[in-house]
Amino acid sequence: MSDDVSVVFAALSDVTRRRLFEQLLEAPHGRTATELAEDASVSRQAIVKHLQLLANAGLAVASRDGREVRYRATTDAAQKASTWLSVRASAWDRRLAALEKGVRDAQGAQAPTSRRH
Repeated sequence: MSDDVSVVFAALSDVTRRRLFEQLLEAPHGRTATELAEDASVSRQAIVKHLQLLANAGLAVASRDGREVRYRATTDAAQKASTWLSVRASAWDRRLAALEKGVRDAQGAQAPTSRRH
């Protein structure tokens, strides 16, 4: 697994960061840490740390808007992680289909033949 994908999965391994990322995805103009903290069960400072981890993973970008820092979701890193998963899922689908065919073929070869008397 590439380091970039590992960082994305690590960032999204925390439920608070996943919720923040989802909230950012729904806010095209971004949100501030203060806005995000209003509905959160953790402090604003904790929200900022989570947002920094999302930014380090390439899942969010911060931009200064006057005195505020607005965070927006970015999807390139998530898309790379999704592609990585899709490739692995396709490989496993092929393996499982081959295994299923092998089992069916083996069962068919072992089926008793009926004889009429």
